[in-house]
Amino acid sequence: MTQDDLSIADPKMRAQGVSVFYGEKQAINDVSIDVGTDLVTAFIGPSGCGKSTFLRSLNRMNDTIAGAKVTGTIELDGEDIYAPSMDVVQLRARVGMVFQKPNPFPKSIYDNVAYGSRIHGLASSKADLDGIVERALTRAGLWDEVKDRLTESGTALSGGQQQRLCIARAIAVDPEVILMDEPCSALDPIATAKIEELIHELRGKYAIVIVTHNMQQAARVSQRTAFFHLGTLVEYGKTTDIFTNPKAERTKDYITGRYG
Repeated sequence: MTQDDLSIADPKMRAQGVSVFYGEKQAINDVSIDVGTDLVTAFIGPSGCGKSTFLRSLNRMNDTIAGAKVTGTIELDGEDIYAPSMDVVQLRARVGMVFQKPNPFPKSIYDNVAYGSRIHGLASSKADLDGIVERALTRAGLWDEVKDRLTESGTALSGGQQQRLCIARAIAVDPEVILMDEPCSALDPIATAKIEELIHELRGKYAIVIVTHNMQQAARVSQRTAFFHLGTLVEYGKTTDIFTNPKAERTKDYITGRYG
């Protein structure tokens, strides 16, 4: 496969020569990758290989960790997200994040989804806000299950519903990119299948990047796969190629289960 098969004409996000350090320790070494809007990109690799660290650098979540430093450039629509002029709050509205463990706020289902819109002043009236909440919950495949219990606490939902609530919360502010950090690792197979279905439905509306330790999941939901090992990007390609015909020996070893 030539690089042309992978070049994304107009990438939503572009990382070039990115390294991440925690104090003296280097967690990511010189990673370059383009993220397209209409593709789901999966990051795979053994535990501790740097895939979540790299994911978090895409919306500056590493800023919250003392001693973390990012070098290289990461652009969103051609704009350097680490530039001093970049408003981080605004950036995180544009590049939403869904974490490994569902983390709804201890508020009502309605308030969980409405939270970002209120902060960013996206709704001019209660009717506006109602519409935003309904749209986000519908997109997250949750509206029919919760429409009669919007005043109940988000923490009262099942784990799978809580994760879909967190996705609804992320998409309510109309982001351009959604980062998912092992979104199904705390969920049972039925809830996992619903999240995967949701990823399929959201594809093309947002650029989606998912970190997963589950290779079958990466094969099912993504069109591009990046394999990380020991802080480096070993191989990046079409998902079908990575799983059926990997170029690098290390990728082959990982896919065939020689190490994990």
